[in-house]
Amino acid sequence: MDGGGRVVQSLSGGYGLRPPAALGIAPRAAFAPARVLLRGERARRGPTRWTLHFAKPAPRGLGLTLAAALLAGVTAYGAERGGEYQAFVAREGGVGDYAARALGFGVSAVTISGQSQLSENEILALAGVDGKTSLPFYDAGRARKNLEAQPLIKQAGVRKLYPDRIVIDIVERTPAGLWQKDGEISAVAADGTAIDTMRDKYQALPFVVGEGANAHLDEYQALLDASAELRPRIVAGVRVGDRRWTLKMRSGVDVELPEVDPLAAMATLLTEERQSRLLERDILSVDLRVPGRVFVRLSEEAAAARDAAKPKKVAQ
Repeated sequence: MDGGGRVVQSLSGGYGLRPPAALGIAPRAAFAPARVLLRGERARRGPTRWTLHFAKPAPRGLGLTLAAALLAGVTAYGAERGGEYQAFVAREGGVGDYAARALGFGVSAVTISGQSQLSENEILALAGVDGKTSLPFYDAGRARKNLEAQPLIKQAGVRKLYPDRIVIDIVERTPAGLWQKDGEISAVAADGTAIDTMRDKYQALPFVVGEGANAHLDEYQALLDASAELRPRIVAGVRVGDRRWTLKMRSGVDVELPEVDPLAAMATLLTEERQSRLLERDILSVDLRVPGRVFVRLSEEAAAARDAAKPKKVAQ
């Protein structure tokens, strides 16, 4: 760390950009000649904007004659020694990239903004930026498509700034709920897009179950917002026939809501609970699908107790 609070770390051993496996301070012996400065401390949460710089940019000013000679030499060598040429490409990239870097068009800075869920290394990998990248042969359009194919990224922009800089701007999707389908649980965005697998950090998100439940997450959220003091007792919302909701209560009681105006049914449930503690009784379900009516299904024990309490006919 230098006097300005910046972390200095080696990202490559050449003129490219090879991000480390994890951000940290490497021993002095591990530093290669080319170094990168990470400007500013990355916040643990919230979108960030950061720029990677080489302390020693790629050398410039080599003549076209040298580049042409290099190109011809490498090509001839590759034609003669096919296996060695493939090894050269794997190590240095294509001949065009190699020549462009020799002319000073290697990537010496990458600026990324809008990122919070994904790591810098993940973004660089998706964008296809590494130590073999050169600006003339870098396909910004393909990089944008690759970034937007990642479910966490809603929108991406990639720009090339000559001679040696790439700018990546992204808009991430934010996890808004958990969705269970066929036994698998995914974190989903507000638009229903599955963006991640289940992780501990998502446990507090609203939980919906069933076909189409993810696409109606906003409806379930509205029901939760209207549930007042019942909200901590609601475990999940089950989408039934992709038409209506059944609420799963922590006590095990099912609350069946109507397809039309479920918010009015929620208001009825609140009234019943406040007046008679309906959900604390020995019941299995509350059916609110008929407007203005409340049907309750008793547990087997409660039903047996009710039957036993009924007056019995006296034989004459």
